[in-house]
Amino acid sequence: MSNATDSEVVVITGASAGAGRVTARAFAERGAKIGLLARGEDGLRGACEDVERAGGEAIVVPTDVADPEQVETAAETVEDAFGPIDVWVNDAMASVFSPAAEMTAEDYRRVTEVTYLGYVYGTQAALNRMRPRNEGTIVQVGSALAYRGIPLQSAYCGAKHAIQGYTESVRTELLHEDCDIQLSMVQMPAMNTPQFEWSKSRLPQKPQPVPPIYQPEVAARAIMWTVDHGKDELWVGRSTVKAILGNRLIPRRLDNYLASGGYDSQLTDEPVAPDRKHNLYEPVAGDFGAHGPFDDQAHDYSYQLQASMHRRLLALLVGLLATIVTVVLGQRIFSD
Repeated sequence: MSNATDSEVVVITGASAGAGRVTARAFAERGAKIGLLARGEDGLRGACEDVERAGGEAIVVPTDVADPEQVETAAETVEDAFGPIDVWVNDAMASVFSPAAEMTAEDYRRVTEVTYLGYVYGTQAALNRMRPRNEGTIVQVGSALAYRGIPLQSAYCGAKHAIQGYTESVRTELLHEDCDIQLSMVQMPAMNTPQFEWSKSRLPQKPQPVPPIYQPEVAARAIMWTVDHGKDELWVGRSTVKAILGNRLIPRRLDNYLASGGYDSQLTDEPVAPDRKHNLYEPVAGDFGAHGPFDDQAHDYSYQLQASMHRRLLALLVGLLATIVTVVLGQRIFSD
């Protein structure tokens, strides 16, 4: 039996760490009831504690999003506990840092199943429940890499490109149906999340996000704003804007630029430990929290994001400034 209330009911995949975990905390701060989906139970318990401390309510649902039956069961579990799902955020991901020539078929398959098909299964599970009510919001946590591929992450870039195409396709179908469900995609910059501690890697040094690096709280603010404002797509961070626009205008130059600098920008100076564990096929034990190891390099704020979220106010201020300048210049002209 449902226990529906006026509180938002939210599902977040990849909720045990990184942007998903911080987003769960942000929803909790406004009293939401949240289904936390991920494989790592230690991280899920930590996320549940975060939610409860922030004033929300959570249910932990260990889920491998690569399995559609598990995703469907998770959706049922959340609705049985909290009532109809209002918001579904797809954020679960897996990656492999490796030259394409050294990748295996199994690794490509697993990254695709988690990072692309996990979004498909989550979206389908959400739509199955939102369509009868003709309401709800689905947010795909994307990346600048949904538009611009970079070296050493061919599986991840391919999956993000696929999400972009899938989302556009489904959105057009919803429009054709005159459906009021909002399907959005938020394109993120490099984030300081624990994925760089546990992603599978064949590189000689520890991987890192390509600078500039942002804290996951920036991602959470973007996701929350997108949910509240119903925007189809939001670009986050100046680097994301540059990557997407650059790929449209000068793709060949970007190819050459990334060929020369795209390797070193993803490597730290630290060698990889011989016993380093990865989470591609099984979660790594322990609660890794929301942040990765790059706090000293990461930005807490994005001026570009703030400008995007306040475009009307910015346009008003620019118009006001232009009016003031025009008046002042006019006064000078007539006084001379």
